[in-house]
Amino acid sequence: MQTDTAPLRVTLVVGSNRHGRFGPVVADWLLDRLRDRDDLIPDVVDVAETDLPLSMAPTPEVTAALASVTPRLASADAFVVLTPEYNHSYPAGLKNLVDWHFTEWQAKPVALVSYGGISGGLRAVEHLRQVFAELHAVTVRDTVSFHNAGGSFAEGRLKDPSGPDAAAKTMLDQLVWWGRVLRAGRDAHPYGR
Repeated sequence: MQTDTAPLRVTLVVGSNRHGRFGPVVADWLLDRLRDRDDLIPDVVDVAETDLPLSMAPTPEVTAALASVTPRLASADAFVVLTPEYNHSYPAGLKNLVDWHFTEWQAKPVALVSYGGISGGLRAVEHLRQVFAELHAVTVRDTVSFHNAGGSFAEGRLKDPSGPDAAAKTMLDQLVWWGRVLRAGRDAHPYGR
């Protein structure tokens, strides 16, 4: 059996759109980890830069917003979803982006990175696992979480990167394995529900 070793197109979804959000700090750190790898080609979809309404009614504005996001999700081989934890779950803007799409997630792996206070966003991660399972996506087992995220970074840099860097390597190695296997599977047998 020959293994497909072409780089995976991975879309980093930045899942918060709140004013003053901390997500871009974590996203910049994560993008550096993604760009350091030869087996990943990163793209970023930021929910703060999408204009998807909460109403699921098709309008010209919705069509335009989807046209800027949907092809990027569809072309991804894998995803990394970055989420904070709001009220023991993930943000509404992220839920809205996920709900506007269906087939784009199917038979693709999703890695989860979270940040927050004492829980580090892990409750949001557990909720996202349920949602992505419903969408026929595979979440990788290992995650990266930042407990007390604001105190972990100084001037946009991690104070002690050793633990997060090791966790990111493990998570991304798993993402690449799943991404290659699922890409080969989709190529050999298109996924259908």
